[in-house]
Amino acid sequence: MELEGHWWKGQLAGDIHQALRLKELKLPVYKGQSPQLGLRRYFADLIAVVSNRFKLCPTARHLAVYLLDLFMDHYDITVQQLHIVALSCLLLASKFEEREDRVPKLQMLNSLGCMSSMSLALNRQGLLQMELLLLETFNWNLYLPTPAHFIEYYLSIAVHEEDLQDGWPLVCLDKTVLYMSKYADYFLEVSLQDHIFVSFAPSLVAAACVAASRIILRLSPTWPNRLQHLALYPWDHLLPCVDRLLVAHDSDLKEANKQKGQQHVASQPSPMAFHSQPQSITAQQHQYLQRPALQYAQQNRPQPGLAQVRGPSPYLGHGTALQPGGTTLTQGQAQAIATSLDAKGNLAARAYPLNVLYTCATPQFER
Repeated sequence: MELEGHWWKGQLAGDIHQALRLKELKLPVYKGQSPQLGLRRYFADLIAVVSNRFKLCPTARHLAVYLLDLFMDHYDITVQQLHIVALSCLLLASKFEEREDRVPKLQMLNSLGCMSSMSLALNRQGLLQMELLLLETFNWNLYLPTPAHFIEYYLSIAVHEEDLQDGWPLVCLDKTVLYMSKYADYFLEVSLQDHIFVSFAPSLVAAACVAASRIILRLSPTWPNRLQHLALYPWDHLLPCVDRLLVAHDSDLKEANKQKGQQHVASQPSPMAFHSQPQSITAQQHQYLQRPALQYAQQNRPQPGLAQVRGPSPYLGHGTALQPGGTTLTQGQAQAIATSLDAKGNLAARAYPLNVLYTCATPQFER
């Protein structure tokens, strides 16, 4: 479904947008009833990291996570099997959205660190069986719009020369457009990390990402008439989704400032440094660019569904089987997943953290 060129700038942009809006009305119902919801953040991050590793387009990444959500909503499988399911969803999405020469190969997937750390390897026959099971689950329909399919269309008019910033005319239109794109991409990735955003229409999430970006950049009006007419959403409809995006941004911003403060303390010389040899700091440093403080109206009460996701991820052993909650895999389906994994050795019942370092930290762009 990834079209050649910038379709949102062509004459058919309006027709394509209308077709996507009609298609999203027929999306499968997501119930959020999977017993593996506690693991979803880890596997969404895994898909994001792997897609960034192979430089896949955002639509492939978002489609892969959406396929994973739908599959987890229907089946109850073990943690070990979820790795092959997540990678198979990414393969299917990349085959549907990307050019053939950009689709990851089997050898590339087996060379990933997550595979070697779990002592697992994929084989061709099992991978094909897993893809067949996924396609049968989705009724051979991968034409599923995601927020990534709408975002560029809305960004095309997200900033206008008549907009005001802090009540003043824009100093540099091109620079503001650049920051708008960066913040919209950030909020788009934030929407992948919480399953609550699946309950919103994809086009609404994309529009909310643009609105949240305008709030962060202090552009007024927050939701101008041109965006309302293009996205077909009034501000009241966007507010619940925008609020959740801003809460997530605040959480990431506080975490970034906390890490920055720790690095500043660690970089301060010790009083004993003048009487002893210098000590080298080996802690990993994260660079964050400072920008002015953010101001926007926000309620202080906690938002439902965000507290669990923004906190640290749970821990779970490799061999742990989750309790049934949904459709349990049949013997043939479980065999299809099991045959796609070649164990390189005996797997110990060790625990591993599910909080992968995510590449999309909260952006702080120097303006």
